[in-house]
Amino acid sequence: MYRIGFDVGGTFTDFTMLDEGRGSVHYFKVPSTPHDPSEAIGTGLSALIADHGIDPALIRHLGHGTTVATNMVIERRGALTGLITTRGFRDTLEIGRQTRPHLYDYSVSRPTPLVPRDLRLEVDERTLSDGTVEVPLDEEQVAEAARKLGEAGVGAVVICFLHSYRRPDHERRAGEIVRAILPDAYISLSSNVLPEFREYERMSTTVLNAYMGPRMGTYLERLLGRVGDLGITGELDTVHSNGGLMSVPTVREIPVRTCVSGPAAGVIGAAEIGRFANFPNLVTFDVGGTSTDVSVIVGGKPLFASDRLVADYPVKTPMIDIHVIGAGGGSIAAIDDAGALKVGPRSAGAAPGPVAYGRGGTEPTITDANIVLGRLDPVALLEGRLPVDAAAARAVIEERIARPLGLSVEEAAYGILRIANANMSRAIRSVSTERGHDIRDFALFAYGGAGPLHACDLAQDCGIRTVLVPQEPGTLCARGILLSDINMDFVRSELSLAADASWRRVCAVLGEMRDEATAWLVREGVAEEDRQLRIMVDARYDGQNFEVSVPLDDVREDGLDDMVQRFRRQHVQEYGYDVSDRPVEIVNCRIQAIGRVARVPVSAPVPVPGLDAVKGRRPVYFGKDAGWVETSIYRRGQLPIGRTFAGPAIIEEMSSTLIVQPGQTITVDPVGNLIVSIFE
Repeated sequence: MYRIGFDVGGTFTDFTMLDEGRGSVHYFKVPSTPHDPSEAIGTGLSALIADHGIDPALIRHLGHGTTVATNMVIERRGALTGLITTRGFRDTLEIGRQTRPHLYDYSVSRPTPLVPRDLRLEVDERTLSDGTVEVPLDEEQVAEAARKLGEAGVGAVVICFLHSYRRPDHERRAGEIVRAILPDAYISLSSNVLPEFREYERMSTTVLNAYMGPRMGTYLERLLGRVGDLGITGELDTVHSNGGLMSVPTVREIPVRTCVSGPAAGVIGAAEIGRFANFPNLVTFDVGGTSTDVSVIVGGKPLFASDRLVADYPVKTPMIDIHVIGAGGGSIAAIDDAGALKVGPRSAGAAPGPVAYGRGGTEPTITDANIVLGRLDPVALLEGRLPVDAAAARAVIEERIARPLGLSVEEAAYGILRIANANMSRAIRSVSTERGHDIRDFALFAYGGAGPLHACDLAQDCGIRTVLVPQEPGTLCARGILLSDINMDFVRSELSLAADASWRRVCAVLGEMRDEATAWLVREGVAEEDRQLRIMVDARYDGQNFEVSVPLDDVREDGLDDMVQRFRRQHVQEYGYDVSDRPVEIVNCRIQAIGRVARVPVSAPVPVPGLDAVKGRRPVYFGKDAGWVETSIYRRGQLPIGRTFAGPAIIEEMSSTLIVQPGQTITVDPVGNLIVSIFE
């Protein structure tokens, strides 16, 4: 039997396949197809089946990481969406929090709402914050609003009423009415998508969900069709933003939870591998073709956030805390109007890609610079499957960068890398030192197709002592998918001061949520012995604006004092102080439903008999001081376990290339990870 994880990136689509019978793992990459991401998936799966002689019927599970939903918002390709809301609140979506994106830059404005004002319709209804109905729902007004939206040609409808997190009856009834009038429309209820207080974030998240819904459904149907045509009958799950897996029906209902799907899987994979390698504290550094994603793992556990911006739109849903910048292998280098060299955020992507790929690219990229400097193979990548035109890369850097700036080609190419590295260094500091972490206590976990190319330079710049590079780092997000559990987060707002009466109500709510979470695991097909529930309460001191999450071992009516003490300890840990004389307010009840899945084995690669570890030598440029240095090129899979050697060195494998600087040392650990010591 086989399990396959695949991650759709902006430039490449990556695959990891586990042969459960032999316990072996195989890796593969193909160029992405942005016009139809499922095309690259079909191509890669077909190649894996053919290359390994697999019976498709023996593929029992597919795990899927995707940026389709996020790209849809970035490119404004979602469905025409309408909104039905409580009278007087149609402009909540536009007013937001009245904060400017850049305090002193008046030329920067917030993005245009995804629902235009003429499609934001109001109806009479009003529920109070305690769940009391003050104004009953006017069903005829809902029907009239649905007819108007239908005449406007909307493909998706959002229903978001005030305080529906407390009492969802009005939204559910409105949804029934709209569905009867617009049977083909995609309908999102805020009480289903995000049953939490704070109406702006709830409305924004639900609007994004509806905006993505129809086209995400079309994409999933196309993907399922391609998988079925290959004869694969195994289940298909998708990674969502908190690093867990969910089924196709769940993705169709809540696509907004896939906003950082692929990157989240990479962080999960990094945490798992870091535990095996005895590196519990990591800064994850994922560089792909279009972006760099950085995150922090503390004590073997990723850090989570409850909200973030997706293409500048607020999304509130549990997710791994990942910082993203526009810097990747395909990032374009150009001279701006002031005559300064800039790198990114524009990217050549998969089409046309870097100039060296020979697919029509005309602008120099970071990949072209690495090829010119000898850091990447100047003949071919992906083990010979991707030919490289080094002369074209050199010519475009000379024409567009070197000559206008009066530099040599080497100086221009190295300048491109230094600027890209500076941007990446800022991203690393933003998730580490700027949040109170001592970066000297962390290893830099480098992955993605271009992560190992930059990691040792960055570690030296940031003061990080160790770089950890897993096997086939360019496919780690796909591998992380096979290390992810099935899970889903459930939340309900319960705003009340912590007291005996309110705690009894919290216990009752958590009991209902536990039943709901268990029912979801049953629907996902998780066996009883593989189910786990994690219980949390969000709390804050009375008068505060933001809350902290408090893990609970169980829900007991006599557990109020224990919860309060846990909250105080958590508050001290996160904020550094306690306010012992102030009442505690309970904000949200949370349960994470987990279905454990079998892990991909972590083992060292098996060398090919008779193949030398040293592939050859070539000159590599290491900056103005060192210049061109004749450097050994190694085949990673042939490096013996336990070997330690000094840089400079280039270590190549199918999905990525590691650059080790002069003066740095590298060791192959017992499971095949590469450990680079940056400082003695």
